[in-house]
Amino acid sequence: MKILKFIDDNLEKIILVILLGASSVIIGLQVFMRYVLQSSLSWSEEIARYMFVWLTYIGISYGVKADRHIKVDAAMYMFPKKMRKYISLIGDILFLAFAVIIVVTSYGVSGKIIMSGQTSPAVGLPMGLVYLAPFVGFAMVSLRLVQNIIKHINLLKGEDIQCHH
Repeated sequence: MKILKFIDDNLEKIILVILLGASSVIIGLQVFMRYVLQSSLSWSEEIARYMFVWLTYIGISYGVKADRHIKVDAAMYMFPKKMRKYISLIGDILFLAFAVIIVVTSYGVSGKIIMSGQTSPAVGLPMGLVYLAPFVGFAMVSLRLVQNIIKHINLLKGEDIQCHH
């Protein structure tokens, strides 16, 4: 159970640190090569761009987990305090519906790209791996939203439990 808790608490953070660290090293290497050695790497910008795509989608999941997404707080305060919990729950349910639509749609798109055998120009990386980013990211978002919804429901029932924060 400790391993599952560790994964639940840290999965997005670990992936984000690895992607950000690796892309920083690659971009730094490219800058050094271009401006100091007067030679550039043909693959660095492409790999950094694809890492940034993955970073973005995993970051969305981390934002949900950490409850750091942009919300209209001013509108929330227009409602009585008891209503805010329900509004927050409805917001998470609507976001979950959107996330599931993205998961289903991106699964189909990435499947077609994988089947086409399309590869990236500089590295020859299967483009299906790049197109899987929205699928994986929003699948993780969906999981985190389900956790949040369970937490909201338990709070509404009067049970103050720790779900994942």
